[in-house]
Amino acid sequence: MAQKATICKATLGVADMDRAYYGTHALTLALHPSETAERMMVRVLAFALHASDRMEFGRGIATDDEPTLWERDDTGRIRTWIEVGLPDERVLRRAAGRADQVIVYAYGGRAVDLWWQRSAETLAKVRNLTIHAVSPDAVTALGTLAERNMQLHFTRQEGALWLASETTTAALQLIPISVHGG
Repeated sequence: MAQKATICKATLGVADMDRAYYGTHALTLALHPSETAERMMVRVLAFALHASDRMEFGRGIATDDEPTLWERDDTGRIRTWIEVGLPDERVLRRAAGRADQVIVYAYGGRAVDLWWQRSAETLAKVRNLTIHAVSPDAVTALGTLAERNMQLHFTRQEGALWLASETTTAALQLIPISVHGG
C-alpha cells in the first residue's frame, strides 16, 4: 500500500516591508512521502515571498501541468508561476508560455550549480524567468522550523529575510542566478 501524504498546517504572518504587504495566511501543506521537510519549507518561503490573497499551492510534486505555487487573476490568466527545486527546462519553457512571470527557487547546494551549468544556455533565453538559489544554510534552517502545526512569521526588510517560529528565527539568503522577468 502506498504511503499517504502527511498534512501540515501553518499560520503564516507576513510583514513584507519591501512590498508593503502585510497579512496572515492559513496554509494547508501536503508533505508527500518522497518530499523532505526542507522542500516543504522552501515552498512556505516561496509563498511568503509572494504572499497575496490569490497565491495558492499547485496539486503537488507529481503534476507537470501545475506549478508548486501560482497566482491567477479573475479571468484565470496565470500571473505568477513558481517552481521549487531543480525543474526540467522543458517545464520552465512551457510555463513561460503560459504565465506572465516564472520564478524558480532552486536549492541543493552544488546540485544547483550543476543544474544551472546544464540549463543556462537554454534558460537564459526565457524572457520572463527569474531564478534564485536558496543558500544551503537557509535550507537547513528552514528544515528546523518544520512541524505538523506551525505558527510562522515572515519578515522582509531592505532585502533581508527572516522566517520565525515560536522558538526559532532563521535568517535566510537568496542568491540571484538569472533575472529576466518582472
